[in-house]
Amino acid sequence: MAKTPDYYAILGVTRDAPQEEIKRAYLEAAQRLHPDKNKAVGETEIFLEVQQAYETLTNAARRKKYDASLPQEEQPSLPFNYKAYYSRPNLVRMDEAQMLYILLEIAPQEKLEEIPAPPLNVSLVLDRSTSMKDGKMDVLKSAAIKVMQNLRSQDIFSVVTFSDRAEVLIPASYPYDKRKLESRIQMLQPSGATEIFQGLQAGYDEIQRNVSQERIDHIILLTDGHTYGDEQQCLDLAERAAKQGIGISAMGIGKEWNDTFLDTLANRTGGSSRYIARKEDIQKFLVEKFEVLARTLADDVVLDIKKIPGAEMAYAFRTQPETGPLPIEDSIHLGPLLQDSTLHVLFEYRVDASLTKQDVAYLLRGQLKLSLAALPTPIPPFKIEFSREVKDEAGKEPPPALIIQSLGKLTLYRMQEKAHMEVEQGQFELAAQHMKNLATSLLAQGERSLARTAIIEAENIVKMQSFSEEGSKEIKYGTRALIMPQEKEQPI
Repeated sequence: MAKTPDYYAILGVTRDAPQEEIKRAYLEAAQRLHPDKNKAVGETEIFLEVQQAYETLTNAARRKKYDASLPQEEQPSLPFNYKAYYSRPNLVRMDEAQMLYILLEIAPQEKLEEIPAPPLNVSLVLDRSTSMKDGKMDVLKSAAIKVMQNLRSQDIFSVVTFSDRAEVLIPASYPYDKRKLESRIQMLQPSGATEIFQGLQAGYDEIQRNVSQERIDHIILLTDGHTYGDEQQCLDLAERAAKQGIGISAMGIGKEWNDTFLDTLANRTGGSSRYIARKEDIQKFLVEKFEVLARTLADDVVLDIKKIPGAEMAYAFRTQPETGPLPIEDSIHLGPLLQDSTLHVLFEYRVDASLTKQDVAYLLRGQLKLSLAALPTPIPPFKIEFSREVKDEAGKEPPPALIIQSLGKLTLYRMQEKAHMEVEQGQFELAAQHMKNLATSLLAQGERSLARTAIIEAENIVKMQSFSEEGSKEIKYGTRALIMPQEKEQPI
């Protein structure tokens, strides 16, 4: 007897999903898998399964009959483990709000560590505007050639250049004739203005030619300047990319680029952003990024959350593998799951007194969603819950070492965040004092160069009532880089 297909797993929803969620999941899958856009082997069959699942689950009578045919729901066997560490063993009954930190740890099971990482489908989107002269373009060309030389035979690679228009320098393909492709890259010369959307759209189109659940689909953007007037178009494109499982990472060269914009752009897809202070470091950072992609099992782990009144998620930060703050939304893109590393995300919660009137305070109910290219079958969404017991007195157990370590390193980053916010609010004396405090903390950790930059920026805030562009980025990304990956406290 043929096994009943799991239509809920095919669409990536739970069995109690409402119609709106089913329709949204279908539209996202259809956009990604439609034969007119995706001609990869086996994807047409998956698209037909998606259609069948949608037609069944959106018809009330057919869904009821189908649900009756399913075996009793069991906890799915997942290819990854997860564990939540809490800064407190319990919450306390009181009439005031309480702070609670939760570290979510997600790790691949050992059997996945032995499976070869999936092939890549990567588009390199390179700024070739006039500002890339003075040696930056030469270093960028050498870096692009270096990563192409390191590609595996199964990887698909494309190169797009942009200024005030975009050009597909190397169409998406397997890089068989690398010498010929190198000559195309060597011919690049800087000219024109900076319009990032033109390049992103062209890179997105190249990825689309081979987009597949069996690959890691990713765009890497490198730029040294501001884009003007097309920021929202870029962010809208990132939203579309996220729905199709396409990641975007960004690297800013020098001091002229908009770090807030590139951070937001990358965050929309679970990607990362980097600051490259010296042109000589372009190759180092680009090679490192390709090495991470080559070890990636899932380009993005998504946490869908249902907000609980009284439990405010005030802050979220990915502490590894690629550090960075995360936007707090109904769907949070947590970032990549690597073959040889755990994914750590630290959440800060403000728990209202109303939640401590009961014996158990529920802070989050949601589900984790990810797609592993190494596995032939889809992974059903996994329900996740954060909660704490409520008692009359605080527990005496100390916070887990992982949380202490994460908070200790994150404190420096948040000090500069606070100083930036105070400058925006016109609180210049407070901002300068926070930068001086940051300098003292950095000196205590032996970070003399970064401490010196913090002191200079404190003076800039007092005299100029602003950060310098270069110093602002050095402090922001320098303190972020100090949040190094930690070893797991214990196997999860």
